[in-house]
Amino acid sequence: MATAPFIPVCLADYERLALERLSEQTKAYLEGGAADEITLRENRAAFDRIRLSPRILPDLKGANTRLSLLGLDLPHPILVAPTAYHRLAHPEGERATAQGAGAMGAVMVVSTQASVAVEEIASLATAPLWFQLYMHPDRDVTQHLVQRAEDAGCGALVVTVDAPVSLRNREQRAGFRLPAGVDAVHLRGLPPLPTPASAAMGEVPVFTGALDALPGWDDLVWLRDVSRLPLLLKGILHPDDARRAVDLGMDGVIVSNHGGRVLDTVPAAINALPYVTEAVSGAVPVLLDGGIRRGTDILKALALGARAVLVGRPCLHGLAAAGAPGVAHVLHLLRAELEVAMALTGRTTLAQVDRSVLWPPAPDPA
Repeated sequence: MATAPFIPVCLADYERLALERLSEQTKAYLEGGAADEITLRENRAAFDRIRLSPRILPDLKGANTRLSLLGLDLPHPILVAPTAYHRLAHPEGERATAQGAGAMGAVMVVSTQASVAVEEIASLATAPLWFQLYMHPDRDVTQHLVQRAEDAGCGALVVTVDAPVSLRNREQRAGFRLPAGVDAVHLRGLPPLPTPASAAMGEVPVFTGALDALPGWDDLVWLRDVSRLPLLLKGILHPDDARRAVDLGMDGVIVSNHGGRVLDTVPAAINALPYVTEAVSGAVPVLLDGGIRRGTDILKALALGARAVLVGRPCLHGLAAAGAPGVAHVLHLLRAELEVAMALTGRTTLAQVDRSVLWPPAPDPA
């Protein structure tokens, strides 16, 4: 008797399919987190502890998930997060990701460490593109990357500031190395980032001068002057950093702990979100990155002040499992689950989503 084909119905199904197809080294790179991976796990566990407050017999006429974000009119609040080296997951790499995102009208944030050039991605994209930027100590290099993003038609810069150094044990154990033919194409021919020097006996090769040239807050002021694009600062967890970002003219902040891949035992992104939204106090949009696996997670993030969310690993799972259709289906599942969650909590628009969708019940807003 023939068995029925396995049809993914949730993001966990795509994760299972992807992990069956990827090498042990690639799995260690894509799935790993920093140190003991406590924050990696907490990004998910924190969502699971938040409860929703259902409502009955709502009037759902005209319900939709539309929003405006930094001048864009978007069909839903789900963006493709910047992640490196999509060709590790699928031969077409970021080409397929862009096609899948476009099928769902989702903004795709192209990584500085993409394995396909932003110009080629832009030629295939049917939805907006943003560009994720790691600032280089050499401002000419940074400006070169910014100019490429602008010329390719990217609509914003997502400046990632939370990963000057990291230690990921799972990658080390697996001996991860990029395979032949996969590299960060935007960095070809450019000066490399500083790396720690060899340490003398009894020293650790971190504070050996490699971190001295890392960009600082003054570099954001310079970037604000040289780029015409909206700037979002990604990697904010502390409310004081969020306030400073706003004071320096950033156009948005993204609450993120880099998917648990940088500093272990920091809070889950969803737990930091309310503190950041309170600090920003509506001055700029706040987005959330980290741990999204269900439409209910998106609803919880919106309830705690996020305007939109970014999804990283699940898109790579969809890519590894089924290429562009897999990416599109991952995004479709999330949107469908969000719409169900909105309907069952009595919300017809994203503007109606606030803390009153969370349990314990809160009074309806006036």
